[in-house]
This record gives sequence, C-alpha cells and structure tokens, in this order.
Amino acid sequence: MWLGLRQVAWILLSLAALPRPLLAQDVRVFAGVVGGVATLSGDPSGVVTADGFTISMYKPENGTAVNAFLGVHLREYVSVQANYIWNQNALLVFTGVGEPGASRFFEQARASTQHAAIGDVLVYFRERASRIRPYLSAGAGVLRLETTGRGSSVDGSLTAPSPNTASTEAVLRVAVGVDVAAGTRLRLRYSFSESVSKNPFSRYLDPAGSRGLMNFQNLIGVVLAL
Repeated sequence: MWLGLRQVAWILLSLAALPRPLLAQDVRVFAGVVGGVATLSGDPSGVVTADGFTISMYKPENGTAVNAFLGVHLREYVSVQANYIWNQNALLVFTGVGEPGASRFFEQARASTQHAAIGDVLVYFRERASRIRPYLSAGAGVLRLETTGRGSSVDGSLTAPSPNTASTEAVLRVAVGVDVAAGTRLRLRYSFSESVSKNPFSRYLDPAGSRGLMNFQNLIGVVLAL
C-alpha cells in the first residue's frame, strides 16, 4: 500500500514540474471546506499455543470529518493546496486470554480525534475554465491522534489501556475528486481520500497489531476563488 501511494505522489510531483502551458491563466488563490464521513481500518491479532490463546482487536465506527483548505492554481492543470483535517471516531478495544480452566478479558470504549496538516499537489484532467474538473491529488504531512477512554469492563488480571493517550505520526494521503462550477467564483467539490500512517491503536493490542492505520474519507463541500 505504501509503495502504491509513493508512486502516485511521485507521478503528481513530476507533472507539477512540467513547463507552464501556453494557455495557462494567471495564478489564482482559492479556499474551501468539505465535510463528511471518516472510516478507519481495524487490526485484529491473535496467538494460539498448546496452553491457550490470546486475541486482541479494536473495532472503529464511522465518524465525522472536516477538511478546510487554502490553495493556489499554479498552472492550467496543476494546483497546490494546504489542508487542515479533523475527524473523530469511536472505537471498541478488546483483549481476551483463554487458558485451561480460566479466561480473562477486558473491553474498553474509546473516542479518537485526529488533527492533520497536509500539503497536496492536485493534477486536473480538464482546463480551468471547464464546468466539470476531475482531479487526482497526493500529499504528505503530520497527524496528531488523541484518544480518551469512556469506561471499561475487566474480568481477571488484565489491565485496560491508559484513559488518555496521544501520538504524532507522519501521514501520506491520496485522493480523487471533482470540482463542479456553481457560479462565477464558486465550485462544489466531492472527494474520496485515503491516508496511511503508523497505527497508534496497535499499542493497545496484546499481541500487538501489524497493520498501518488507514483513514478513508468521503467529503463534499465548496471551493471559493479569492
């Protein structure tokens, strides 16, 4: 997954470095906001031995996401964009241990909040004057993830995770979307994005999870030419 995202980012950066087309318009600034649904990936893990088994997992729920951005049209088909992205998701963390004649477990509900600052390169497939402008984008940035426990149920000697945790990770994001003209300076935007980072939730698992954290977002909103 990381390799595929890096390849897309490399292609977009290469396109952005191409000479300015003859029909390019003046550099213009735009800003906007989109909102919608954020879906996080899960990461179950388990170990089975002759003496028993241990399973651990977290189950995320769909949450709310908001993306505010400010950008510049550099060329007819290429733009750059700075993003602030916020999303919040609830999740359930579970660990169970089975041994001959005994079992132990804990289950904890948590709320997670993500704050990300990401820079994107956007490559459009139609000229700036077009009413409908599909695009592909890629970018990287920094992610701050905070979680808060909302109560837990413990049976046996297992210990639930700390009530409050926070971590900062590098993040890579790709997106596809479309801008549709709704006025002289106003456009409607739909985007679907996928971001990948190290998985802070895996530290709650025992045995630890092995997958990265993926954040899928379906967003719709407006873009205003400034």
